[in-house]
Amino acid sequence: MPIIDIVQGDITTQRVDAIVNAANSSLLGGGGVDGAIHRRGGPAVLAACRALRDTTLPDGLAEGAAVATTAGELPAKWVIHTVGPRYSRRDDRSHVLRSCYRRSLEVADGLGAATVAFPLISSGAFGWPQDDAVLQAVEAVGRTRTNVDVVTFVAFDQLVADLLRSAVR
Repeated sequence: MPIIDIVQGDITTQRVDAIVNAANSSLLGGGGVDGAIHRRGGPAVLAACRALRDTTLPDGLAEGAAVATTAGELPAKWVIHTVGPRYSRRDDRSHVLRSCYRRSLEVADGLGAATVAFPLISSGAFGWPQDDAVLQAVEAVGRTRTNVDVVTFVAFDQLVADLLRSAVR
């Protein structure tokens, strides 16, 4: 199991091998973390995503799947894009959310990444309750066999940082 670190701040400034992007299925940028990563990563990230769409992912990236691109101008080497599920009260999609973390770590292993930074996937515009998103994230990372040495959860505010710290204890 990797060491779990928690920081509050901007995921685009993390000096890690791979930054995980809470992407939309088009891979072409959007709001929130996705938009920030595309802006800070520069044209190389968008070009790599377009190349994926033109070749192996013509229909976009499926929920729960993960794929890597260059990190462009970000301080990381790679961006691992994953598409989280939208929250639904009627349909338990937690297995898909956990898959985002598991598949991202599998991609990181394939890259040889030793350090990976995650946002709290699906907790913004996709409406997942933050407390449950934290539990799903910590459980998924804890149960995934990986060669990654350090997983950093990057919280966008103090509340999420506190929830993460409580869940990791």
